[in-house]
Order: sequence, then C-alpha cells, then structure tokens
Amino acid sequence: MFKYYILIVFYVILLSSCGTEKVREHKVLRYNQPNHITSLDPAFAKSQNNIWSVLHLFDGLVELDDSLNVSPAIAKRWIISEDGLDYTFHLRDDVFFHENKCFKEGGRKVIAADFEYSLNRLIDSKISSPGSWLFMDKVDPIHPFEALDDTTFVLHLKQPFIPMLGILTMQYCAVVPHECLDYYGSEFAQNPVGTGAFKFKKWIANQALFLNRNDQYFKGPSDLDGIKTSFMADKKIAMLELLNGNIDFVNGLESAFINELLDKEGELLEAKKDKLRLSKSPYLNSEYLGINLNACPPDSPLRIKKVRQAMNYAIDRNLMLVALRNNVGRAANSGFVPTGLPSHNQKAVPGYSYDLLKAKALLNEAGYPDGKGLQPIALYTNKDYLDITTFVARQLQKIGLETTIEVLESAILRDGMRKGNIPFFRASWIADYPDAESFLCMYYSKNPAPPNYTRFTNSDFDELYESAIQESDLKKRYELYHAMDRILVEEAPVIFLFYDEASRFHSPDLYNVSENGLNLLKAWQLEIDN
Repeated sequence: MFKYYILIVFYVILLSSCGTEKVREHKVLRYNQPNHITSLDPAFAKSQNNIWSVLHLFDGLVELDDSLNVSPAIAKRWIISEDGLDYTFHLRDDVFFHENKCFKEGGRKVIAADFEYSLNRLIDSKISSPGSWLFMDKVDPIHPFEALDDTTFVLHLKQPFIPMLGILTMQYCAVVPHECLDYYGSEFAQNPVGTGAFKFKKWIANQALFLNRNDQYFKGPSDLDGIKTSFMADKKIAMLELLNGNIDFVNGLESAFINELLDKEGELLEAKKDKLRLSKSPYLNSEYLGINLNACPPDSPLRIKKVRQAMNYAIDRNLMLVALRNNVGRAANSGFVPTGLPSHNQKAVPGYSYDLLKAKALLNEAGYPDGKGLQPIALYTNKDYLDITTFVARQLQKIGLETTIEVLESAILRDGMRKGNIPFFRASWIADYPDAESFLCMYYSKNPAPPNYTRFTNSDFDELYESAIQESDLKKRYELYHAMDRILVEEAPVIFLFYDEASRFHSPDLYNVSENGLNLLKAWQLEIDN
C-alpha cells in the first residue's frame, strides 16, 4: 500500500514539472475504459465497456441523436402500420461491411436479409445473448423479421409496443454479416466486422483495443485517424494520465479526485482549465439499492414494507451528493424514472425526502421502536461504490438499523443479482432507450433478471405496464407511467439514491464531445486539434 501511494506522488510530481506541449503525429482518440471489454459482438453489448466499442464498429437501422430523438441510420425512412404491428424500413443502398478475408472480395453491401439474420440471431437461444429479452413476448413468434427485398425490411409485432423504435437504436440490434459468423464462429467476438465509422485493427486482451478509420463510412469519414482504448482499472492513474496529456478522455467521477477538480457546485476549478475541459449533461441512470425479497431470510427486516419505507426516509440524499459527488447528480426525491426523460414529474410522483422523525415513526409502527429488535442486514456492493454504501450504512445506523458492507467483484455481484441469491445490493440502471418503459420494465413481474433483479411482483403494476406499452396517446401513457412509479414509491422494492449526471473530462484539444442522456461516446463526430 505504501508503494502504491509513492507511485501516486511520483505521478503528481511528474505532472507538475511537465511544462512542454506534446505534438501529435496522428489524430488518434485515446480514452480509458476501466472495465475490460469482454466481447465485440453486438449480441453481447450489455455494459458500457462493450457498448462504446460496438458503437464505433457497427450500425443499426436507426440511431439516437444528441437530443435522444430516433434518427435514420442504415434505414433512411420507415413506416409503422395503423395497427402498430408492422414496422417497415427502407434501407440505404450505399452501406458496406468492412473489408475482411471472410468475404470473397472487399466489403459486401448491406441488404435487408442481413437484418433478418442479425435480429433472429439475437433471439436465438443457442446464442444466449443478454439482449434477447428486448424482443421477448413482443415480436410475432412465427415470423418476427422479414426481408421483402434487398432494401426493404419488416419487423412484425404480436401486439403494439410503443417504445420499439427506441429499442432498435440499441447496439444489440446492429447488423452483422453471416459470412463472418460462418468464418470465425465463436471467434467473431474477437474479430468484429461491421459497417461503422471505425474498423477493427488489434485487441490486446486487458491492455488495449485499436481501431482504424473507415474511409468508406456511409456518413463520411471521421476526422480521427483511429481510436486507442486503454484498460487502466485504477481511475486515479487514468485521471493523472489525462492531466499529463497521455490520454484524451475519461468518463465519470473518481471520488479521490473530486475536490482536486471540481468546486462544490460541480464545476471545473479555474486552476484546471488549462489542462482539462468538463462536459456535463443529465444521464438516464438511476442509482439505487435493490431488495430481492425472495432472497431475504424469513426474519429479515427487509421483508417489512414500513421498514423499507423508513430506510428511504433515513437517507439524506442531498448531503450524500454534496459530500461524495460535489453536487454532481440530483437527489432521487421522486420515483425510479430519472430526470432527463420528459415523463419525469416530481409533482405527479412525490417520493422520499430526508425525514428522521418519519423514519423512526414507521419503525415504531412496524414493531421496532428506535430500531430495537431489528436484525442486522448485509449490503453487497463493489469497490467503486464503497463510499456511497458506507454513507448509507451510517445513515441507517441513526434509526437503529445495523448494516454491514460486503464488497464483491463486479462480475460476481452481477451474477448474484441475476441468479437471485443476493438480498440487498447496490446497483444502477441505465436506460437502454429514451423512454420511461426502459426503467419500469425492471419491475414487470413477467420479466426475468435482467431486468427484474428485485423479482418485484405487483398485479396493479403489471396491469398498468401492459396498458402503457400499447398506449399511443402521449399524455395518457405518461399518466400510466406516473401511476406505476407511485406504486414503486409505496412498495419500496428499492432504496432510491440519486439520478445521475454524466461527467466527461477531456483534453482541451478535443472538440465536439457529444452530450446525450445515454452517455454514448460518438467518436466519429469528434475533432482533434494537434
């Protein structure tokens, strides 16, 4: 541990003594991803580490602009039938897959049959894609996807599902060529071939991923020559590398650096503006503590609704944001649907505020005056959120609820959440597409885990959900969303923490950094002044 801190001090001294500007030979975006990429196959684009790289390599029918509007991509236009069951897409005829030895000559043109193949593959049980749930119980079970000709593709639903266009913007739904799957087989995940603005060059496991510009990109070639993604797990070292000019972009806050970079209002300190730029925007991400009642022991206090409500009242979310995040983010004082979505409405969905008296009164009503008789509970987290879970544990201690913190590796924690054997866990849910349904689907009882990690079951909620996904009237659909969110506040299957805000730190010579609610890095539109 002592050597580790010596290393940090060495970096700081090196940084402070470095006064000469570095000149780039190439316009290569260098960014760090603290979590290793596990697959470059779109069918496994589950988490940000995979999603960003897949976004650079592949395209789908449609995409999201920075205002989260669905926009054309490979599909230049589309028509939805009056009954809401058929989505007909008319494709561009100038989109080509990257050149690769799996093709006989060069890169083949994309046709509608490629989307039929790619989306059928996504729901193939043999593939076991984590994105298969996107179309579960939504598409026609007999003939879900159909290529009418080379430039006409049709998606058939078995019942209307209003958020479907948003779903199709997800990286899971990118087009892949069957020749490459046939050629590479299970190795396709390490040898991706797409249509994107960048082409695969080299992947050194746990070290770096290298991509080159695709000069034949259908939107026009990027200003960048390429991308180098590094995998420094230590976010402190990554931030020092950014300050020292060795990388260009770091996503997210690192608690050890917050006070060195930001003031208490979450703005970049004047002293850092010669080395850094900060880009912030609402992020469609709800941070929470999840409760899986099915995994709770019979005597667990988490089984009692008033105890769960008391826990929500016991958390001073505003203090948490000031103390740990320099006011980056917003306290989750409404339901689960975060700010940044047009359906978010705190007046329609009043949530929990900090109120110790109310928390203690609820415990008294539950039969635990001043917390007497409450069994201790274990809260599972990963090391990145140890500060937040420790804060929560100290807050709960004020109402007499003892909480122990159990730190797990991220992969083990997710696996336990998926299998349903962890009763109380820290988690976050990032929107897959810009609609409140992307959050509320987590509590629909017919959904597996993911997304229903809490195994929440409520017949009233289910009925509202089934109505909302078919409701085309926007005002009525939002009212249904609000009703569902109020049920979540009442039943408290989670402890609401905060609605996130994306913070992107980057070098001053990087321009056109996009600000979007899904925190997507759109590298092809970046420019570098070297």
